[in-house]
Amino acid sequence: MSLRFPQVKKLATEPQLRERLAELGVDLPLDAEVDPAGALAQPYSFTDGSAGTVTVANRFAVLPMEGWDGTADGRPTDLVRRRWGRFARSGCGLVWGEATAVRPDGRANPHQLIIDESTVDDLAALRATLDPSQVTGMQLTHSGRYCRPVDVPVPRTAYQHPILDGRVGAGAGTVFSDDELDELVEQYVAAAVLAQQAGFDFVDVKHCHGYFLHELLSATDRPGPYGGDLAGRTHFLRSVVAGIRDRAPGLAVGVRLSVFDLIPFRAGEGGIGEPDGAGPYGYGFGGDGTGLGIDLTETHALLDVFEELGIGLVSTTAGSPYYNPHIQRPAYFPPSDGYQPPEDPLVGVARQIAATAELAQAHPGLAVVGGGYSYLQEWLPNVGQAVVAGGGATAVGLGRMILSYPHLAADVLAGRPVERPLLCRTFSDCTTAPRNGLVSGCFPIDPFYKDHPQRVELTQAKKEAKARLR
Repeated sequence: MSLRFPQVKKLATEPQLRERLAELGVDLPLDAEVDPAGALAQPYSFTDGSAGTVTVANRFAVLPMEGWDGTADGRPTDLVRRRWGRFARSGCGLVWGEATAVRPDGRANPHQLIIDESTVDDLAALRATLDPSQVTGMQLTHSGRYCRPVDVPVPRTAYQHPILDGRVGAGAGTVFSDDELDELVEQYVAAAVLAQQAGFDFVDVKHCHGYFLHELLSATDRPGPYGGDLAGRTHFLRSVVAGIRDRAPGLAVGVRLSVFDLIPFRAGEGGIGEPDGAGPYGYGFGGDGTGLGIDLTETHALLDVFEELGIGLVSTTAGSPYYNPHIQRPAYFPPSDGYQPPEDPLVGVARQIAATAELAQAHPGLAVVGGGYSYLQEWLPNVGQAVVAGGGATAVGLGRMILSYPHLAADVLAGRPVERPLLCRTFSDCTTAPRNGLVSGCFPIDPFYKDHPQRVELTQAKKEAKARLR
């Protein structure tokens, strides 16, 4: 059994796209034409409680894109520098830098960047590759249950999870103690101080994609100061922000946030994704308790907390690439260890855009960078312009699209036609490669990665994955 949806690249005209959206029963803002001097070209500002007013040149942003290609001790390599050099030429006014671990054992892979006293000069040089006019942040992270600092998982969790613990080999002994979290708060603050020294304009206290601080948001059953009600579940964030305000005044704070989460999925009959269990499901922040629906009540309350803390910049995403990737990054072609999408990816795009719009319109004091746009391909600028013009987001974030077509924003803002051969078609090789211990890049489209030696290994890994599914 298999589900087939029309690929968005085959919806070549506006009426065709609108007809498909009507068939799906979803609403997606869409402009027939893109004005290079229109909404996407306008500057915007956000206000931070310590940095004051920060102005961004346009409404395009680079989203955090890891390459799994740092050194073993967490420094940038030529591959990292190449990627950031492409960010510099992207035309995006804001660059939301990739996940950087606040300590070595918090890395999601053995080649993730680390920020500490030994790497800060290397990271400063990396920041210097960007245009000085680009507002640039560093995403601070601890990967929690998805820690893999060496070649085997070393999970650390916020609480025991009935579905996810078995997938990563977690148990009671992996749960952080309160004392350990007190120490981790200090490590986040120390990392932020170094990020400021390295020249970054803001740090992101990352709360997304199933990593530790995102998981902590759903720790309703955790006793003690770091769990329970929302005040407890945001105690870590409040403590980190207080430390940054005290020790790194003038450094802005942003948050990349999974604004809703659903139950973990698995490959079912025919490899199609299905829920891994039935509701009720009480572990999804921004979920309605069924595991399959959204309730943004607590998400709105969390954004109130951001405003109370003087945080003025938020990047929205959803779910996790580890357990419900069709929610997090809609794609026609799944990674080799994933599952076939159980819905037309346009549904997932519309879900994220609608949730972001609800939050942005209710919190006008925040600058909200939306995500989930790459699957739109040719239609990304048309939808992005309509969303921004309608107040559904402050800016449009570009993730996977940046890997294949780094200068998309520059082309749109210059009024040049989109280069169709460079558009990300969501082949998911940028995910399949690192899942097999390889570097992450756009192997199907970027000529550099087409010729990369690891492309042979990637091809073999994909063949082996297909054979396992037979």
